[in-house]
Amino acid sequence: MSNASFKPPSLLLSTIGLSLATFMQVLDTTIANVALPTISGNLGVSSEQGTWVITSFAVSNAIALPLTGWLSRRFGEVKLFLWATILFVLASFLCGISTSMPELVGFRVLQGVVAGPLYPMTQTLLIAVYPPAKRGMALALLAMVTVVAPIAGPILGGWITDSYSWPWIFFINVPIGIFACLVVRQQLAARPVVTSRQPMDYVGLIALIIGVGALQIVLDKGNDADWFESNFIIIGAVISAIALAFFVIWELTDEHPVVNLKLFKYRNFRFGTIVLILGYSGFFGINLILPQWLQTQLGYTATWAGLAVAPLGILPVLMSPFVGKYATRFDLRILAGLAFLAIGTSCFMRAGFTNEVDFNHVALVQMFMGIGVALFFMPTLTILLSDLPPAQIADGSGLATFLRTLGGSFAASLTTWIWIRRADQHHAYLTESITPYDPATQHAIQQMGGAGLKTYQQLDGIVEAQAYMLSTVDYFTLLGWMFMGLILIVWLAKPPFSAKAGPEAAGH
Repeated sequence: MSNASFKPPSLLLSTIGLSLATFMQVLDTTIANVALPTISGNLGVSSEQGTWVITSFAVSNAIALPLTGWLSRRFGEVKLFLWATILFVLASFLCGISTSMPELVGFRVLQGVVAGPLYPMTQTLLIAVYPPAKRGMALALLAMVTVVAPIAGPILGGWITDSYSWPWIFFINVPIGIFACLVVRQQLAARPVVTSRQPMDYVGLIALIIGVGALQIVLDKGNDADWFESNFIIIGAVISAIALAFFVIWELTDEHPVVNLKLFKYRNFRFGTIVLILGYSGFFGINLILPQWLQTQLGYTATWAGLAVAPLGILPVLMSPFVGKYATRFDLRILAGLAFLAIGTSCFMRAGFTNEVDFNHVALVQMFMGIGVALFFMPTLTILLSDLPPAQIADGSGLATFLRTLGGSFAASLTTWIWIRRADQHHAYLTESITPYDPATQHAIQQMGGAGLKTYQQLDGIVEAQAYMLSTVDYFTLLGWMFMGLILIVWLAKPPFSAKAGPEAAGH
């Protein structure tokens, strides 16, 4: 029996098992965010050191992603998925019982490494078990999981940390992972396995680890170290640039590369991946800055900021089944273009916010953006995989996810840097016009109770809030135009976009 003719006993159970593992892994990229102050306090480290809980996972996860193709060919897709899930459960348990920050960071690195194959393998196996006519539905379901999990993360993380204790944000993975493993093993055990022994590209892997590791440290520490004013950042950037340049040259010339960069010769993969990276980075940036602004400038608690952002997930959940079912009847470039139009428009709406904006307005704009998110992932993934040969699907999925993950990490650092830098600039401009001789300033000082230290502190607080408001407006305007630009880029892909290159062809 070939992979093409294999059908699991229950498509529903197979989908639940595969999706739960991805939900668990994507959830872990954000669930620890709101718990960082508690974790740092309990383990006796500064909040700055606490951020390594996030970045250690992101770096190791990104580095492990490109290995997915090689591992799946070597051990088989189902076996790789099961082992990755079991090891993720074990790593999660070890994170929960950590008693020091070095221990926790070490186990988070392990967790990130073993999580690497989960998303690409889930995508590959979902496409494989669904009949060709329903592949769009499979990708839409996976897209829904990808959108809902990062939104659920901060709310769930905050609730678990407040109601129980921080280790439970890791322990929660244990029952979910075991259940997913048992279901997938039972459903897909009979799937034929085709393996091949290929040499491992150790030189490329080492260059990747050094290049990406150094780049992530530069991005993570850049804000604190004032970027290229610091020798540490300069040295890190040089090491990263040399290692990544060597990595690209080596991968393009090696017979069995760890990352198959030659996939970029396929037009749809090339433009689909560019759109995925930039679109996801923008999406990531929005959901990073908005809660930060709500908490630091408008006085929201972490839970309420999470609730204000959460409506983003409502429409994708409702629309995804329909997108999956009917999307293939349309030119997918139109759907992706509508996605970028909706997300870009939501950015321009946020650029109209003021410090008086209420919760309902923020939540409604988030809900509107959900239209764009619902139409973004499935069409984009289908476009980028559409012209790859059958044997390259796992490689393509792994490479696209690797670059998307890196894009998110890069966006996190760049977004924070732009936001704070623009706020500082606006603060400087605003204070230039505030002088004791300005009638408006004199009137404001009198309204606050006359000149004095407390009044000047109040005045500076008002200026700072306004500076951050203006910086937020600048950032969302910039993002709005970027999404409008993506509408043009996605039209560079060429139809047909059917799942003709799906793994079902691998058996032929």
